[in-house]
Amino acid sequence: MKHFIKFESKELGQELIDLALVYKANPRLDLAKGQGKRVGCIFLNPSLRTRVSTQIAAQNLGMEAIVLNMDKEGWALEMKEGAIMNKGTVEHIKDAAGVLGSYFDILAIRAFPSLTNREEDVNDFVFGQFVKYSGKPVVSLESAVRHPLQSLADQITIQEFAEGKRKPKVVLTWAPHIKAIPHAVANSFSEWTLGMGHDLTITYPEGYELDEAFTKGASLEYNQSKALEDADFVYVKNWSSFNDYGKILSTDHSWMLTEKHLKKAKEAKVMHCLPVRRNLELSDEILDGARSLVQKQAENRIYAAQAVIGKLLG
Repeated sequence: MKHFIKFESKELGQELIDLALVYKANPRLDLAKGQGKRVGCIFLNPSLRTRVSTQIAAQNLGMEAIVLNMDKEGWALEMKEGAIMNKGTVEHIKDAAGVLGSYFDILAIRAFPSLTNREEDVNDFVFGQFVKYSGKPVVSLESAVRHPLQSLADQITIQEFAEGKRKPKVVLTWAPHIKAIPHAVANSFSEWTLGMGHDLTITYPEGYELDEAFTKGASLEYNQSKALEDADFVYVKNWSSFNDYGKILSTDHSWMLTEKHLKKAKEAKVMHCLPVRRNLELSDEILDGARSLVQKQAENRIYAAQAVIGKLLG
């Protein structure tokens, strides 16, 4: 594994899940593995769980983690090749990424999409520049199109709570939101859930179809009630329109998940990546009830990151 930026194979996915569970049982098992090494956590966008869990994961491996909030503490970056830098940008990504690569053994990068230029976002342009010019292993802390560390933590959580079911029914359901939200979590969750061999249904209002590159093999359903029947796991997430790129087409409050929605899925466990807007995406009764795995997912973010960093360290 040269970088960790997307789902690669079921075999590698299972290896990382198993390693994460080993670290969860004994977090300091490989404390010597990262001694004398540094990971640079480079944030172009805000974070809570991703930032803290990655730092803890590195510390559990004896590694020094240095955080740089590039959007606030670094120079404004120019990403375009051949740019004449006579406007607002101060440093070219070629130079910044090269320097960071010389300072760190691993780079962990977080960069959100613009939600205005679909082609650029789909090609993961900003994230790709760090991979291209740093010369070091890169871990995605979320990019324009994927959030693989979150999805690895989600798969760890599903394995822990699947209760022996070899192919649980997993439902990814759209939820309302007041902002245009990126597709990265939904894309990545679809990619990993299908890749790990689970039965995936994705439900959303018309117009909220995701990129087919991530949903091929899933059952697609406009009827949320039908999709939720007999679900084992329900993953709640908002995303903006992909075809009408970055647009909010609906804020239908009836899509917010409540207990009433799960009358035909009595054993369903509910997941969300956080942060969550309570009583907009998910009701308090769900989030604070016995179904919720939200805090378990958040805890597993540590061991997902630890497994990935540990694997990259070799």
